[in-house]
Amino acid sequence: MIGFFVAAVVNGPARAGADWLYNGGPAGDHYAEINQIDASNVGRLKQVWRFDFEDGGLQAQPLVIDGVLYGPTPSGKLVALDAASGKVKWTFDPGVGGAQPIRGVVAHGEGRSRRLLFATQNFLYAIDVESGKPISTFGSDGRIDLNENLRGPASQNGMFVTTPGSVFEDLYIVSGRVSESTPSSPGDIRAFDVHTGKLRWVFHTIPHPGEPGAETWPKNAHLTQGGANGWAGSVVDVARGIVFFATGSAADDFYGAERLGTNRYANSLIALDARTGKRLWDFQAVRHDLWDMDFNSAPVLLTVVRNGKKVDAVAATNKLSYVYIFDRMTGQPLFPIKEQRVPASTVPGEVASRTQPVPTLPKPLSRTSITIDDLTDRSRSANDWARGVFDAINGDGKQFVPMAIGKETLIFAGFTGGVGWGGMAADRNGVLYANATDFPGISSIIESKNLLTSGVGEGTYRTQCANCHGADRKGVASVFPSLIDVKSKLSDAEIGAVIKNGRGRMPGFPALPANTVSNLVSFLTTGEDLPGTARPAISLQGRFAPSKTLYTSTGNRNFVDAEGYPGVKPPWGTLTAIDMNSGKFIWRIPFGNTGSLGPEFGGSNTGGAVVTASGLLFIGATADRKLRAFDARNGSLLWETTLTAPAQATPATYVVNGKQFVVIAASARRGGAQARTQDNSQAVTSGQAGGAYIAFALSD
Repeated sequence: MIGFFVAAVVNGPARAGADWLYNGGPAGDHYAEINQIDASNVGRLKQVWRFDFEDGGLQAQPLVIDGVLYGPTPSGKLVALDAASGKVKWTFDPGVGGAQPIRGVVAHGEGRSRRLLFATQNFLYAIDVESGKPISTFGSDGRIDLNENLRGPASQNGMFVTTPGSVFEDLYIVSGRVSESTPSSPGDIRAFDVHTGKLRWVFHTIPHPGEPGAETWPKNAHLTQGGANGWAGSVVDVARGIVFFATGSAADDFYGAERLGTNRYANSLIALDARTGKRLWDFQAVRHDLWDMDFNSAPVLLTVVRNGKKVDAVAATNKLSYVYIFDRMTGQPLFPIKEQRVPASTVPGEVASRTQPVPTLPKPLSRTSITIDDLTDRSRSANDWARGVFDAINGDGKQFVPMAIGKETLIFAGFTGGVGWGGMAADRNGVLYANATDFPGISSIIESKNLLTSGVGEGTYRTQCANCHGADRKGVASVFPSLIDVKSKLSDAEIGAVIKNGRGRMPGFPALPANTVSNLVSFLTTGEDLPGTARPAISLQGRFAPSKTLYTSTGNRNFVDAEGYPGVKPPWGTLTAIDMNSGKFIWRIPFGNTGSLGPEFGGSNTGGAVVTASGLLFIGATADRKLRAFDARNGSLLWETTLTAPAQATPATYVVNGKQFVVIAASARRGGAQARTQDNSQAVTSGQAGGAYIAFALSD
């Protein structure tokens, strides 16, 4: 249901679809009840305004209410623009710094009493819509620190709100991003009073003693374990007062001997009473996750027809590329979910779950296993390379195979597989639209003490950073940047700030002691610890290495050849329409781009789509700087335009003075992962303009 929150948060028509809330509204369906732009005239779309912002990556989707657009910028500012012209009304600069993603902003109230709930880094602000200034009666001078009321002192926590929370009645309900290696903060779901900022309720995703699910974790896990966080956001069934979160894995991502058990509420879809935080039902998609297979986008509310009756449902998807759908009230799956027997772990101390749940419908959005026949045939040399890797892997190319020591394992659907944080869209006929990345990851396990040979800096890098940037610091093209020459791009102080506060896909590590950070910076820039720093004993319990993990992975690497192309046959990215009434695909097309190859190959894509009442699907998401409109009925391309930078964000559409607009954030951090295509070539070249909000409308 498209709507906007009034003072009592009645979810009624948003002026015939004129406004745009985050992901389309509380249901998160990315749907607009607008039909001015349709298949017959979409070819006449022209750029009508643009608002340029400072250089940097931006994943934000703007909010539009009463003809005013509110959008974050890469440096953490919030701007208010005239939604018809792009002219600035006001700018709010919190002065917080840091570079965690900001994917949107939400609102509460109406008219002059309306306030914006704007989160950047670990702070949540209440902003007056008229003045653009913090409302002093909220928290402390207009903001609250989300590292407080979590576990222990705020200075030891790292909870970053990358995706805005949900507003229900007078509550702002939110989880956030935390570190994926210990020490890590818990992923608590919390509700705050939108007027005062006071904490109203907490749901512990790592259960406390006596709470349901505590038996699936080690004793007192709530004191030491982290993760199980709803970093991708939430949706609300306003009429029923139910909030739905989909969570990620527990820390550490790839070795779970410190969290033996099934780890209930991690990797789960959770339905809570929005007023009290009481659990209504939950479903765990991955038990004792050893592959970092998060639910990596917010759920979607939609209505489908099953056995001749309408069913209000909630759907969710994860990195495994499965789509799950349940009755919102009961949590009963609408299609059978079977238990699949999976292999045991061979890593000492690890105990993998014996089975994992697999939905029978719909089909996976990406590959969940491969055989030798699925390997790349792009060239003879590429096929020879892929065959050599495949012949030596652990697990024969199947899903849910735990990683092994010293032997590579293919991870399905991949560390960036399936639907990304942009999420799925849904129309009023029960059709889901999902853009997904489709190539596996690859990694192995190594004994951590074998890596701790140089000192504090290297030890910390190996246990905290190598999972993403690799043991060789070369990163992963288009995902995690190389750190080989980081000193030429950032000063020591800037590197230290990124370690503490995070940036892009990277969470912050505020719990690392200053001495550890200094030595880590030294290791990254010189290959050695600071002069005079004693080499520590080979131990994982000292101050230099906060993680007690005995084993760690060799990194979140994609299964790609030396040229950066996937080791499996295309398409490497897809756009799919699924009839959730039957669970069957309606259409599926290649989507995305990889290097200089054509569109039939597809590629990695980040950002979601918007579907309109006129049957159009607007989406950016690709590295080729395109914004496209597809026919939602059959997937045919109706219109495309080239932007100044990749639009790795979800569009918004709205109406002002009777005219429909489509706006999207186009941006890239120059020299960083977001500015590169899959083959590591620059997607933004010198001479091209940088980031901007760019708006389109029909030409007169």
